Amino acid sequence: MTDRVDHLRLSELNRKIAVAIDAAFRSMTYWVVADVTNHTYREQKNYHSFELVEKGSDTSDIVARISAKAWGKGASRILEFEKLTGQVFTNNIHVLLNVAVIFHPKYGLQLDIIDIDPAFTLGALEQQRMATLARLVAENDFIQKSGDQYITRNNLLRLPAVIQRVALISSATSAGAEDFRHSLLNNSYGFDFRVDDYYTTVQGESNAKQFRDKIVEVYKSGIVYDVLVIIRGGGAQSDFLLFDNYGIGQAIAKFPLPVITGIGHQKNETIADLMAHTPLKTPTKVAEFIIAHNKAFEERIRNIQKNILIKSQQLFSSRTRQINAINSQLVNNSRDILFLRKTALSNLKANIKTSNFHFVRNAAGSLSHYASLVKMMAPQNILRKGFAIVKMDGQIQTNADGMEAGSRIAINFADTTVLSEVINKTKHDGSEYDI
Repeated sequence: MTDRVDHLRLSELNRKIAVAIDAAFRSMTYWVVADVTNHTYREQKNYHSFELVEKGSDTSDIVARISAKAWGKGASRILEFEKLTGQVFTNNIHVLLNVAVIFHPKYGLQLDIIDIDPAFTLGALEQQRMATLARLVAENDFIQKSGDQYITRNNLLRLPAVIQRVALISSATSAGAEDFRHSLLNNSYGFDFRVDDYYTTVQGESNAKQFRDKIVEVYKSGIVYDVLVIIRGGGAQSDFLLFDNYGIGQAIAKFPLPVITGIGHQKNETIADLMAHTPLKTPTKVAEFIIAHNKAFEERIRNIQKNILIKSQQLFSSRTRQINAINSQLVNNSRDILFLRKTALSNLKANIKTSNFHFVRNAAGSLSHYASLVKMMAPQNILRKGFAIVKMDGQIQTNADGMEAGSRIAINFADTTVLSEVINKTKHDGSEYDI
């Protein structure tokens, strides 16, 4: 093969291309919609290298591809984008970029990133977020929407009266978790807590399954916790997409213990926040909430104790007054009763004395009367009145039944005894002596 004199070195050709492209695109920028792929970031140089691709509307086939880079101003704008959206600039995000077309003889055709529109990505993320929320409501009967609020099985749970046993899901290197633990365990009231760590990655949507599995691990631990706390703190305000994940939102919504979040998103609530029992902004706020909850319980107990003491004192005073009143009444009544009984006894004594006098006098009269009758009825007096006592064989005879003709009898008069013999015995009715 012979040497051709009209050949170009590659560098010369690339310079010509660079001149042509520079002439065509000099001082011109374009707003381009594309997806990010093959992204790498060199932190020391603050340099992003990636590709922009466009996919077909009906398929995932790539219909366009070009290399891109961001450094200097472009890298600064990407950092602002991450802060505003909470989305890390990484693969598979849909973005609107302001770019300049450049061609470098060594590195070829590239797009230089001038700016990035966070509103475009926020809109896309919000659409995705709203779609996820709608799906959660549609597919789970334990999630309902009421106005702007979401009612879940979890946020209907009642917090225990005292929170002491805490399951904590966080990153092993999370500064927020350390803040939470320090604030909780070093509280000024001396409250005791048990905090069990369940470490996992708390950023990056690709880690959603790992995060959900950690929630399930808490459930299956068999440990009776009071609450589940989810903490994300420290580092940049970026990459909250993990907490807008469907599976994580579903797991939180149906978790049987109250879930308290301290994810740290200062501007918006994540889906995890909406599904949880108590969403708070920071890990420290979570610790303060738990301490305040326990303090409120302590105050209620102290108030109950105080009320019991007051009521006891009031009851004691009331019963003391009642007892004193009863005692006074008893004293007065006793005095009255004693007076009445004393008066009654005096009257009874007088009545007994009078009654005894009359009884004795009447008894004396009766005895005198009976004595007179006894004297009157004495045999001697009877004999003096003309009566006689008949004896037979020394025995007084009250009738003649034992007497027969020939019986010898003694007839005793008042001053004489006559010995006789029965000649004859005749019966009569004795009526001649009736008075």
